[in-house]
Amino acid sequence: MERYPEWPNLAAMMFSRARQWPTRPMLRAYRNDSWVSLNWGDFARQAASVARRLRSAGVSAGDRVLIVSENRPEFPIVETALLAIRAVPVPAYTTYTTADFAHVLKDSGARVAVISTAELARKIIPAGPLDLLVSLDDFTEGGVVTASFARLADDPADFDDIAAEADLIPPTGLACLIYTSGTGGAPRGVMLPHKAILSNCAGAFLLLQMIGLQDETYLSFLPLSHAYEHTAGQFFMLSLGAEIVYARGVETLAADMLSVRPTIMTMVPRVLEVIRTRVLQQIGREKAWKRWLFNTALSAGIKKAEHKSRTLLEWLLEPVLEALVRRKLRARFGGRLRVTISGGARLEPEIGRFYQGLGMLVIQGYGQTEAGPVISANIPTRVRIDTVGPPLAGDDLRTASDGEILVRGDLVMDGYWGRPDDTANAIRGGWLHTGDIGELDDAGNLRITDRKKDMIVLSGGENISPARIEGMLIAEDPIAQAVVLGDGKPGLTALVVAAEGYDDIAVASAVNMVNKRLSVTERIRRHAIVAPFTIDNGLMTATQKVRRHLVVQEHSKVLEKLGI
Repeated sequence: MERYPEWPNLAAMMFSRARQWPTRPMLRAYRNDSWVSLNWGDFARQAASVARRLRSAGVSAGDRVLIVSENRPEFPIVETALLAIRAVPVPAYTTYTTADFAHVLKDSGARVAVISTAELARKIIPAGPLDLLVSLDDFTEGGVVTASFARLADDPADFDDIAAEADLIPPTGLACLIYTSGTGGAPRGVMLPHKAILSNCAGAFLLLQMIGLQDETYLSFLPLSHAYEHTAGQFFMLSLGAEIVYARGVETLAADMLSVRPTIMTMVPRVLEVIRTRVLQQIGREKAWKRWLFNTALSAGIKKAEHKSRTLLEWLLEPVLEALVRRKLRARFGGRLRVTISGGARLEPEIGRFYQGLGMLVIQGYGQTEAGPVISANIPTRVRIDTVGPPLAGDDLRTASDGEILVRGDLVMDGYWGRPDDTANAIRGGWLHTGDIGELDDAGNLRITDRKKDMIVLSGGENISPARIEGMLIAEDPIAQAVVLGDGKPGLTALVVAAEGYDDIAVASAVNMVNKRLSVTERIRRHAIVAPFTIDNGLMTATQKVRRHLVVQEHSKVLEKLGI
């Protein structure tokens, strides 16, 4: 089995791979109505050029530098340049408001910002004083010293000098400052050392090696400002030599999958849920015999994935089911997708089994920004989709007496930027206290049951897991989103968003169906249909996580009417 190479830091890794694969395609983006590729050699020369010129412009070791950009080749070029001169990249979401940017700028102390578009710059400049603005789209804004990326990156000299400097950076050095998504309050800056991200990469390599790594093509669409995509979709994929293709956007994802034909993708559960809902809605409009064929193919596929016995009819029909149903549905993902890695939030087992039934390899992972961010993942050769698999190689994991998941190892953050008390509370005796509740099965697979701080305690003292019930609700076709509440109350209430094409009667029926599978104390006593939770209205993060505390605030009047 091939060993994962050892590098002292991320910048050294990038330049090392550039020496190894100078002409190999590395990054691809859609420019001027066509896909344009950048190879490793050109990447390294541009990164070295940006590093030299940022240093000449006054960027020094330890300086925090805000990066606000859509996923595009300039992102890893700039970040590698900053890492090489020991500056600290601070990726931030393009969906942030001016107030969000003001918080990050003030909290991190960043005085330099790399910004992709003039529109974003007009949100960021009022957020705080900047000494230098680097424009990716070659724009200028009054009142701020501006340098264009094209000018910074045009030095044709080789990258040996900058690569030699990068080789001296220790694994314990601070690699980046990534702000938490803010689902429960103001984002905090997580200090991730190089060794944390490299530890994640090494552990993930051992897993994916089981499927036989080849010349992989990775389609990137989750924001690079999120720790999950930043590690798994950027540094890890590049360390493998995969070509990263940047999707044009979430709205064009379906078309991009057909065009790019990726072999690996990372997903968040919300995207998988939406695709599944659309497929089921389309199947529901088909003739009865086609619906039967689809349901038979799905059922037989799930049995096959879970190594359960199939009926004689299912065995006999297998070639037909594969050719007429599964292969056609997999073609929607480009037809070459070998593995899909789900992370960022809990994947409802029923959603995962749907894709397994179509013959797709779906691996569920678990982690958090404070842990690099990947803590565990399913083993490809024996996926237990109702779990998040065992911890990655090199990680120590155990559960506390109250069920809280604790993790220790190189993956753990150095702490929260400027928040020593928060750091001391999160890391005790070397163990990161994740705030998540879980359990390990006999095979060592971790099952997440809830967030410790989100646990609902009813007035009768019963402890309820809202995540599990929310997952069951959104697995019902009529329900697109759900938030379950009831802390300190005699029973549970749900705020639900109806799926497209379904009315309040269908939603009520779906809630009743879920209640039949719940214990008496877990059942939803009241529910209300509300408007969708979106990024635009601030009720979801950029990675499709619901901001529960803001949902409660937004719908306080609805909850009052329900007696909550």
